[in-house]
Amino acid sequence: MTSMTILTEADLREIVALDLDAVACVENAFRALATLPVAMPPILRLDIPEHRGEVDVKTAYVPGVDGFAIKISPGFFDNPKLGLPSVNGMMVLLSARTGLVEALLLDNGYLTDIRTAAAGAVAAKYLARADARVATIFGAGVQAGLQLEALALVRPIAEARIWARDGAKAEVLAGRLSDKLGIRVRAETDVARAVAGSDILVTTTPSTEPLFPVGLVEAGQHITAMGSDAEHKNEIAPALIAMADLYVADSARQTRILGELHHAIAAGLIEATADVAELGQIIAGSRPGRGTRRDITIADLTGTGVQDTAIATLARDRARAAKAGTPFET
Repeated sequence: MTSMTILTEADLREIVALDLDAVACVENAFRALATLPVAMPPILRLDIPEHRGEVDVKTAYVPGVDGFAIKISPGFFDNPKLGLPSVNGMMVLLSARTGLVEALLLDNGYLTDIRTAAAGAVAAKYLARADARVATIFGAGVQAGLQLEALALVRPIAEARIWARDGAKAEVLAGRLSDKLGIRVRAETDVARAVAGSDILVTTTPSTEPLFPVGLVEAGQHITAMGSDAEHKNEIAPALIAMADLYVADSARQTRILGELHHAIAAGLIEATADVAELGQIIAGSRPGRGTRRDITIADLTGTGVQDTAIATLARDRARAAKAGTPFET
């Protein structure tokens, strides 16, 4: 007979927060991807177009880590019309030595939200200017709010703008974030005003077309694209990928297929075999990051299985220390 631990979303919210520990956890995952023989198969994705649904399955084994996660992550983007969240899911953590299930993480997408926001913080830490004070977030969902909270952990953010197609949602989110972070956050309906003078732009939408024209982008800005995790999604104009001083992928193998890079390749603006830097390489010091204050930098983050294994392992360790969750004999 073997035992595993069942952890609900409520359990996980008690023991895993969006904090500097979570950022360090994801930063170490990026570093491992660049420096260790990580086994990370391609993403398995199931599309259910009639309900604007997609299901991703991600996993990775990191040498030296005693567990590996398999994550099932559905995104059904018409769910808000039904009063339901767009994203949910679960993770299973298995022993890397025996393959036995150690923990069932019924997180409803919470851990994915945390590790995705932490990845945005890592990108800003290594690519945005150290004195970045103004941020613009595109989108008004859960991840939009978390991205601003994550940026505030690594950069001295003093002002933020929220742009979304649903202006009412943007207003609500701006008010909540202003209260929580103690900074000025405003909803902005005009894309040009949202971009102008911002130091960091973060896109967090399921958009299938660019959210802002290339001509609005200013010298010195850093852009993190979070939403392009499927071939049809596109938040950044392909020409912007080509003109950037530095383009960085979370996984070049993935962004050539799923990310913003994929669209630049399809448009003939970037060679399919072009050598691109990965965030883990910059963290590890094997590739250079931002060169000057005027550089335009882009992080193309499609989400990697190594991040899921990292955050699931952190949750398992925290649960053990706190004696959280429900033991289940199998």
